[in-house]
Amino acid sequence: MKKTAFNAKHRAYGGKMVPFAGFEMPVQFEGVTAEHMTVREKVGVFDVSHMGEFWFKGPKAKDLMQKITVNDVNKLDDGQVQYTCMPNEKGGIVDDTLIYRFSEDKWMMVPNAANVDKDWDWVSKNNTEGVELINESDNLAQLAVQGPDSIKVIDKLVDFDIAELGFFRSTVTKVGPCDEVILSQTGYTGSKGYELYFPNEYGEQIWDLIFEAGKEFDIKPIGLAARDTLRLEAGLFLYGNDLTDETSPIEASLGWITKFTEGNDFINRAQLEKEKEEGVSRKLKGFEMIDRGIPRQHYEICDEEGNVIGEVTSGTKAPYLNKAIGLGYVKKEYAKKDTEIYIRIRKKLTKAKIVKIPFYKG
Repeated sequence: MKKTAFNAKHRAYGGKMVPFAGFEMPVQFEGVTAEHMTVREKVGVFDVSHMGEFWFKGPKAKDLMQKITVNDVNKLDDGQVQYTCMPNEKGGIVDDTLIYRFSEDKWMMVPNAANVDKDWDWVSKNNTEGVELINESDNLAQLAVQGPDSIKVIDKLVDFDIAELGFFRSTVTKVGPCDEVILSQTGYTGSKGYELYFPNEYGEQIWDLIFEAGKEFDIKPIGLAARDTLRLEAGLFLYGNDLTDETSPIEASLGWITKFTEGNDFINRAQLEKEKEEGVSRKLKGFEMIDRGIPRQHYEICDEEGNVIGEVTSGTKAPYLNKAIGLGYVKKEYAKKDTEIYIRIRKKLTKAKIVKIPFYKG
């Protein structure tokens, strides 16, 4: 099992370590609810070094990126970050991902932890343009500093006004001993936050600098469990739950990142364009519970008579909102806001309603 550059730090802070995506990772430190509230109200730090990093380099780098992702990379300028997904040849999703543009011929893709090998194979298979591909996933550490006080912490570590770094923007800057930290205003929590990428060798030093800078703001380490409740509260999708090889971007309510613009000839565009024009039979929607009960993945979604109309993909009791919420695919006729649905929990039909996501908006 792999260990990140922060394994010793997690243990020193009392992290409960578990296997995750081939890594030994902290699932929690002081408790899920406390960690969740730290990020919503103050600032917390996540080790996300298990995520992947692929470099695309060369004169055809943009062409390859355009072919394998559904969003329009022509819209990006240097230093911009874009959320997108990679479609497969049968209408599903290989992975959802962030891409970073550094220049016309230098890009970075950040695949999900469990999909690094699969994504690398997919990207390599489709690289008919002769792009130089470099898999740096085992060599780079990544920390996410998230929460309303994150800007105050990061501002102490860089030699420019951090307020100038816009949302979904990145820069390369010096942090402590490392001259080339990739810093972006991105994250997976729904709260204000930043992500930092740097070589593993600087891991513990940069961790210490971040925690020293955040001491006055009561900064704390945050585990995987709170990462999941935070992302769900923010209405952010998780690959393997809400997105899979069998779910299309149109079904998954990702039409907003699926751009059928001129010249954006991505893989399987024709099928997805047809889905957009003709509609799909099911949609991924958010819901909140009306009756008592907590929805879980794979629970049946039913109509009032108990007929199955869909399935829960993610669910939890949201700590900040103090209500039970979930995501799930439902038949299109039940996808309208405020439609009453029922979640089958321990053989009982439990009332819920379709709501607009995000559930929480910071």
